[in-house]
Amino acid sequence: MSVTTVFLLVAIGLLAGILSGFVGVGGGLIIVPALVYIMGLGQHEAQGTSLVVLLLPVGILAVMNYYRSGHVDVQAALIIALAFVAGGYLGSKWSLQLPEVAVRRVFGAIMLLGALKLMLSK
Repeated sequence: MSVTTVFLLVAIGLLAGILSGFVGVGGGLIIVPALVYIMGLGQHEAQGTSLVVLLLPVGILAVMNYYRSGHVDVQAALIIALAFVAGGYLGSKWSLQLPEVAVRRVFGAIMLLGALKLMLSK
């Protein structure tokens, strides 16, 4: 795995962790699209890899299915998971320093951008 790839995976993990701690989003909204659009993974591999990050206790059975089908990048998932922990800490610290209405607006904007991307993509 190249240094650039590791850097991108750490960035994805940090972003997902920060946004998870900040507004409660991460796996489906951040990690999956980032793995598809930045890392070039297929949708199934991105979903499987994201589920490994969130493996315990949330998605153990789903991860087993994706792993058996060969749609899990374990190395990428571990790197993202480590960065996610740090990002979750930072995001929660930042979120708690802002008024609730500001955090709600950030969350809404993230959800809107995700929805628009889904609706407008082929």
